[in-house]
This record gives sequence, structure tokens and C-alpha cells, in this order.
Amino acid sequence: MLNKWVGIGRLVGDPDIRTSGDSKFARFTLAVDRRIKKDAENANQQTADFIPCVCYGKNADFADSYLRKGMKIVVVGHIQTGKYTNKDGQTVYTTDIAVETMEFCESKGSGSGQDSHSQQPKTTNAGTKQPTPVPDDESFVNIPEDLDSEVPFE
Repeated sequence: MLNKWVGIGRLVGDPDIRTSGDSKFARFTLAVDRRIKKDAENANQQTADFIPCVCYGKNADFADSYLRKGMKIVVVGHIQTGKYTNKDGQTVYTTDIAVETMEFCESKGSGSGQDSHSQQPKTTNAGTKQPTPVPDDESFVNIPEDLDSEVPFE
């Protein structure tokens, strides 16, 4: 049997870091976009699922040091269910993603939901202005479609 979950989303809040004895764990909620089609008027309306995640050990240390509200990350893990009895004596069932690995999906400074590339006009030989992406220090530049017309060599 295979129990694997992969999701890309934004952190709803800062991770909740806790310790239990010598063990450290972190809990956070990941907002993962979901496209739904209710009717023709609201076609491709976007909503989100809020996925509870938990990580332990070095992943918890990573979450504590680097993860903040609004950051876009990819999480790989497995579904983990559990149950406990609350203070009222009721049994509460839980479902979490036990994080195995996680990575950043955006460069620094773009965690607020903004596009990581800004557009600035560039004047070409013909005198027309065309948007050219200006990269952050850690990102790639998109190559314009009409690059061949601007290259001074062949």
C-alpha cells in the first residue's frame, strides 16, 4: 500500500513549535488552492483547502527557523490519523499530513503573494517599449519571444 501526499500552498500562520521531552515538533496549516466549477457564472472559481501538517525533528527545526505566514511551500508527506480524549471526555479524531520533506516554492521577498518578477519597459532598436522581466537575485529571467530580432550576432 502507498500513503503519499504532495501539496503546494501558503502557510496560514507561523508554525506552532512545541517540545515534548527531548523531541521538537511543529504544526502549521497549509492553504492549498482548489479550482471548482459550480455553475457557468462562477466558472473556475478558486477556493482553498486548509491542510493541517505536523513535522518532527530536523523538519521541525527547519520550520521554526525559516517558515513564516504567507510563504509558499511544497510539502511531501503521508496522511496520519489519530484520536484523543478531550477534557470533556469526548473522543476527537484527527487527520494530519506528517511532513517528510518540504521546500520553498518562491524566492525571498515574494512570500506576500506577489509575482517574483517585476516588469520594466525596455526600448528596442525599433524604439518600441516591451516588458522585460527584471530578476530577483535568486530567480531566472524569462526570454522574450522576439529575442532573435535583438541579437547582434548569429
